[in-house]
Amino acid sequence: MAELETTLTDAASNAAPAPALTQREKRDLQKNQLRPLANRRPELYDEDEYSSDEYEQMLDMYNGTLASIEEGEIVKSKVLEIRENMVVLDIGFKSEGTIPLEEFKDMPDLKPGDEVEVLLEHLEDAEGSVVLSKKKADFMRVWERIRLAYENDQPVTGTLVKKIKGGVVVDLMGVDAFLPGSQIALRRVPNIDELLGQTYDFKIIKLNKRRRNIVVSRRVILEQERAGKREKLMKELEKDQVRKGVVKNITDFGAFIDLGGVDGLLHITDMSWGRISHPSEMVQIGQELEIKVLDIDWDRERISLGLKQLQAYPWKDVAAKYPVGTRVQGKVVSITNYGAFIELEPGIEGLVHISEMSWTRNVRHPSKLVSIGETIEAVVLKVDPDEEKISLGMKQTETDPWTVLPLKYPVGTRITGKVRNLTSFGAFVEIEPGIDGLIHISDMSWTKRVQHPSEVVKKGDTVDVVILNIDSDNKRISLGLKQAEEDPWLRIGENFPVGMEVRGHVVRLMDKGVVVEIGNDIEGFVPLSQLNITGKIVSNPADVAFEGMNLDLRVLEVDPIHRRIVLAVTNIPEEQPPRPEEPPTVHSSEGENL
Repeated sequence: MAELETTLTDAASNAAPAPALTQREKRDLQKNQLRPLANRRPELYDEDEYSSDEYEQMLDMYNGTLASIEEGEIVKSKVLEIRENMVVLDIGFKSEGTIPLEEFKDMPDLKPGDEVEVLLEHLEDAEGSVVLSKKKADFMRVWERIRLAYENDQPVTGTLVKKIKGGVVVDLMGVDAFLPGSQIALRRVPNIDELLGQTYDFKIIKLNKRRRNIVVSRRVILEQERAGKREKLMKELEKDQVRKGVVKNITDFGAFIDLGGVDGLLHITDMSWGRISHPSEMVQIGQELEIKVLDIDWDRERISLGLKQLQAYPWKDVAAKYPVGTRVQGKVVSITNYGAFIELEPGIEGLVHISEMSWTRNVRHPSKLVSIGETIEAVVLKVDPDEEKISLGMKQTETDPWTVLPLKYPVGTRITGKVRNLTSFGAFVEIEPGIDGLIHISDMSWTKRVQHPSEVVKKGDTVDVVILNIDSDNKRISLGLKQAEEDPWLRIGENFPVGMEVRGHVVRLMDKGVVVEIGNDIEGFVPLSQLNITGKIVSNPADVAFEGMNLDLRVLEVDPIHRRIVLAVTNIPEEQPPRPEEPPTVHSSEGENL
């Protein structure tokens, strides 16, 4: 028994070693003196040496001398000393431990005597010191909380700290977690950078401690919240109801409005009675609006909202506000191929048709006269409130020049104009800017039968013409080119008396003869019977004549009233131009009227 008391006394002494002993010496004493006693089984002890009660008493005293700590556990420690870059800690074991000062960044007021929890990584390192870590202890405590939240399906609070490929890094109580881009919100977030620094609740959807992999989702929480709010909103939301909402997102076609857990669409066409080019002109993200519920489709999860429906209908009493004949001003808001739309006030637009833009100009496209944003003056021509249409006229703001043309240009007036265009039936000549008159092909020459206007005039020529007629209602002016000169048929009989010998050339072959020019654009007709020079009967003028052929002729008849000269061939000169390779064109018998 005396030996037992001595051993226990020594063990107790070793549990509280004297300062002169080193840490290694104290550890060796425990290993060499006490542990063999603890490992001995009672049946191996000599009955004379220790009794069973004495052994149990001794073992209890031994267990009390050692701290019940194991590697990998979180233990409490006391700060003994704070050095330049190290913190010395006492965990109640045989030796102190140290931790780099940078692990205490979250404890700026740390001082000796403070208690902190640390992780016991190893009981001793190569130098016999205890290896501790505050950072790992913090991680283990946080990880345990994260694990419990994951297993119990509880939300955790985190802060978005950094944008990375595919998502965002979230700080969960000091531990990094990954938030995929698809799990940030219910819809795609256009600018993730705006969310950095924001704190939200998240659900942990994946956990791997060995790889320290944590994946979280905010969308899951939002979907749960939306489901709850949706159920509540389904009970209280009704069509035609007026509610408040917050602008959540803006697109090119409208804005999504948060009605309190469920989004509704405010389409661009329901924002204003007036014309707007983009929803951002009317609303901004985060703005609170009072809107009207237009339609609800819970099956498709679609709610249509309206903003303009809370404003007065602009087309009410529009006919009284804009009576026919009223002169108005408006802004050009749209241009089409057929006209321009003019905004008279927000929600009310009128159309200026292309035909109502100018009295005189031939407008090919409205953009030649007006441009977007330009303010113009017009006259109300027609109002249709039911169809929401107003017809406007720009040219009606000016006097119609066609009403004064008959007074300005009486019939017989001689004027000078420029040939602007040629057609198969005549030539258009500009009388004044925007007003053209027509010279018909029959009014181009007194003596020559004109087949095409280009035989007499060319585009761009300046010509003298005479006003033959003005039709103001149909906006037509008839002009005469030949009337600007004296009618040669008044003296044709004097210049070409019967029996006169002349030379001419064939200009056209007709069914019953040929037309020849005998000078000064004067044409005469040679019938088939007068082509019979050789005595043979001629049934087809092409058999004996061709266009351009020179002929010696005698005047047989002059008829100034019917404007006709009849000739006979007296001789065919030897000098002739080359005969055309292609058969000549034979015209109708209208030449008989020459």
